[in-house]
Amino acid sequence: MYNVKCDVAIIGGGPAGLAAAIAAREEGAENVLILERDNALGGILQQCIHPGFGLTRFKEELTGPEYYGRFVDRAKELGVNYMLNTMVLQVNHDANEITCTSSQYGLTRVQAGSIVLAMGCREKTRASIMVPGTRPAGLYTAGSAQRLVNRQNIMVGKKVVILGSGDIGMIMARRMTLEGAQVVMVVELMDYLAGLTRNRVQCLDDFNIPLKLAHTITRIEGNERVTGVWVAPVDEKKQPVKELEQFVECDTVLFSVGLMPENELTRKAGIQINPITNGPAVNQYMQTSAPSVFACGNVVHVNDLVDNVSQESTRAGKYAARYAMGKLNKAEKTVACVTGTNVRYLCPQKIDVSAENETVSLWFRVLQPQLGVKLVATCGDEIIAQQKEFRVNPGEMNHIVLETAKLTGDTVTVQVVKED
Repeated sequence: MYNVKCDVAIIGGGPAGLAAAIAAREEGAENVLILERDNALGGILQQCIHPGFGLTRFKEELTGPEYYGRFVDRAKELGVNYMLNTMVLQVNHDANEITCTSSQYGLTRVQAGSIVLAMGCREKTRASIMVPGTRPAGLYTAGSAQRLVNRQNIMVGKKVVILGSGDIGMIMARRMTLEGAQVVMVVELMDYLAGLTRNRVQCLDDFNIPLKLAHTITRIEGNERVTGVWVAPVDEKKQPVKELEQFVECDTVLFSVGLMPENELTRKAGIQINPITNGPAVNQYMQTSAPSVFACGNVVHVNDLVDNVSQESTRAGKYAARYAMGKLNKAEKTVACVTGTNVRYLCPQKIDVSAENETVSLWFRVLQPQLGVKLVATCGDEIIAQQKEFRVNPGEMNHIVLETAKLTGDTVTVQVVKED
């Protein structure tokens, strides 16, 4: 077996893994190693050729390849090591070891001072939501269609219906239109948008693509190839109103119905998983229930913007390096983060309070859209942070900033309240 030793080992070479690796090196870790299963760094951004990345981090609009290219250049400049075509098989956090298989080295054991999980997420498929009907050709997840069109120059269809208003689905509605296809409609089960408002404007409204909220596909028709779908409105219980269903002719269906963090390795390692996010539960350092293992990006919770991913991953890399060097702050107590009114989940799920006062951002998604609200964080009966928001929406992430010195109790609760 081939053996490798490093200070910080990072599983995944996408935007999360790259940002974590750079931060670990800048924090002082001498030997940082990325393990990537693809034949190149960059992750999903390799196929995201549209602009819209980097507005927060770089204050300019970049395409996906331009965005991750800057991280690759910086990682190489800092001397970050990486192994491509390498599939991780197991994480043993008790021994701080990773077992993987590499096309170059075969079965490999990586021993590290700390480990960062940055495996990203994958798309839910038709099977995940159990859409009835036949199983013809022409059914794709939005991401797989994006890869085929953008990286392999393969056109997936001519007349398209998209189920789900997730960001990739809306972006692919625009992409398919630009490639000459007709996007008949985007169908969304909920009565609100699942993705970013800017994507609705730039990808649907600007191209006159209809968006049918509170609708769903009730079944798929076709033998060798999709011939059409039945679309119906849904009632308040999200059940189709069959009397109102209509047949929509198409030859292709794209599914943009949500993402799932890639956490098979995490579960196998016995690391605590949050039941809402389906990612590892973490503290403000992005440290999991296994002290030597950190996690970041979409493997923790599905983010809306890659700038948020890289910001969060920078934090994970920084503290993973400190852990490997024995410099991580010692916690005096742990405060649980609790969801309040109209808050679906919080990340981090707990805060380790040390003698040093720290500024912590609590990221979350809401359950329902609301206008004219205030985000409020309370510890006991005391309000320790609050901020106004014009609107909140489940498709867009929010955060509130607080100081650990104000955490005098055992829990901190975040809620969204209507402004007076």
